[in-house]
Amino acid sequence: MRRRWAFVVGLAVALPLAVVPSTGAAPSGVDALKVDLDDILADPRLDGAQAGVVVRDPATDEVLYSRQATDRATPASNAKLFTAAAALEALGPDHRFRTQVLSDGAQQGATLQGDLYLRGTGDPTLLATDYDRLAAQIAEQGVREVRGRLLADDTWFDDVPLGTGWAWDDEPYSYSAPVSALSAAPDTDFDAGSAIVRVTPTSPGQAPSVALDPGTGALTVDNRAITTADGEADITTTRDHHSGRVVVTGTIPAGADPVEEWIAVPDATAYATDVFARALAARGISVTGTGEGAAPQGARELAGRESMPLRELLVPFLKLSNNGHAEVLVKAMGRERAGEGSWAAGTRVLTEELRGLGLNADALRMVDGSGLSRMDGLTPDQLAVLLDNAAQRPWAQVFRDALPIAGEPDRMVGGTLRNRMVGTAAAHNVHAKTGSLTGVTSLSGYVTTADGRELVFSVVFNDFLSAAPQDLEDAIAVRLAEHNGADDHPRGRLQVPQPRTAVDDPRTDRDESTLECSWTKSC
Repeated sequence: MRRRWAFVVGLAVALPLAVVPSTGAAPSGVDALKVDLDDILADPRLDGAQAGVVVRDPATDEVLYSRQATDRATPASNAKLFTAAAALEALGPDHRFRTQVLSDGAQQGATLQGDLYLRGTGDPTLLATDYDRLAAQIAEQGVREVRGRLLADDTWFDDVPLGTGWAWDDEPYSYSAPVSALSAAPDTDFDAGSAIVRVTPTSPGQAPSVALDPGTGALTVDNRAITTADGEADITTTRDHHSGRVVVTGTIPAGADPVEEWIAVPDATAYATDVFARALAARGISVTGTGEGAAPQGARELAGRESMPLRELLVPFLKLSNNGHAEVLVKAMGRERAGEGSWAAGTRVLTEELRGLGLNADALRMVDGSGLSRMDGLTPDQLAVLLDNAAQRPWAQVFRDALPIAGEPDRMVGGTLRNRMVGTAAAHNVHAKTGSLTGVTSLSGYVTTADGRELVFSVVFNDFLSAAPQDLEDAIAVRLAEHNGADDHPRGRLQVPQPRTAVDDPRTDRDESTLECSWTKSC
């Protein structure tokens, strides 16, 4: 297998960049490309910031452009490229998560004598309908009464719910939901560990209706909002720190569409247990209570469910930059290879898999799988090498297809790039992973040039003080799509359509332009 090594790139970028020939002739070919990329990166918004960029041609192993390519930076969600590739290696494209309902009690008629255990292995795709199907499987066996408790067995993973270095003020939001071997998701984005708070207007002067989807007692609602006769919706939904109390305030006019907010549930295991207990009750099956406990050896399976395979899970994971999926995969790798479902074990497996993919694992740091931690540190050079070597693996097409595709309007095709680079040479061409945090934006992936070559590129900007300069990332990607080999000539500064992403939300303390647009449901 042809493999590119990160230290080779390091040697390449130590050389000076090519300069325009002094003969007076206009630059062409790679020199013309470098002139234009230099011009894009001369933007004053990058003054004092770190602007790492690398472009390489896998066919020739040539580095076409390099700037700060070996300087470590915070990658944001570009870290998910590493996690996805490592999981494909360690778990395999056909890996599935299994959820079981077990018991060691005897069934006498319609009565089950003993406890019922709900055991999970990390499936982030379980919806309320899936818990209902598990309940239906039990009902089909004639069980109507469980003379015991419903106990949640989440021991497949450890009991650490949040990643190292995650911000405390992100805790209430779905993109920072707790990680558990048992959870529930409210939608087919599979935002595991979160619920939708839906605020629907009633009559003027009355409180609006507030519902949780799925219905659960794991959150409590303090509804202080009012329905008005007219105006615009101005609803704020917050969750108390370290609590399941959700406070809804503000106004919503009668006749307006419901306002929805995705809120992380503080205890994912208790949430899953509650959703399943409600499903059992709806099927006419009673239990004496709920709690947590490991299923005993020899307990028999009464019901079970397997998730979609990893090859399919990669689509919502990468297209929508789902943090929870990344962390479940890290812990699953730890459990699979080291018998320990923890971040510590999982990130050790992750870095070893990266070593096998041609990276110097000693020159990077990954403390989580999503890039939500600012303790993560890697380089554009390493991202480009990963992309190059991933393209040679048996799962290469699965990996590439799961990346967001610029300008593709279908949400599960374009993902976080569906509203970017529309109407340019990069549209329907660039397959790349986005990344967004305050002071961080990144874009790394594949692009096909005008003369038909596929290049890999990585752009990682850190420490800018402006709004995220995603237009500069897009300009680089578009310029690469327009590159025409030896016949190339400078284009000058490219005018690229502004990304249609979220702006500051005056109803919250969040600057939503610093987040992945999929986290705010704005793309």
